[in-house]
Amino acid sequence: MAMHVVLVIGGGIVLLCLFLLFGKLWGGAAPDFALAVKLFIPIWALIAIINLWVGVTRAGYSMREELPILVLVFATPAILAGVAFWRLAR
Repeated sequence: MAMHVVLVIGGGIVLLCLFLLFGKLWGGAAPDFALAVKLFIPIWALIAIINLWVGVTRAGYSMREELPILVLVFATPAILAGVAFWRLAR
């Protein structure tokens, strides 16, 4: 399970990098990066919720077991997105 969590978080970080790359390709200005981060957060939240759903319905974990994983899986790339936004918007 721990390896799956690391892989999902890594996938989120890769997805964030792709969104930031598109922000750079859109123009590379602060508003473009802000838009990329604003689009990334809800899409990543949806992916994290789908991961929770799969864990509960397919893998046999309880909701109580999966909720802390959801927080960890969502928060890590989301916090990195916030830091990237803060650093790039200055």
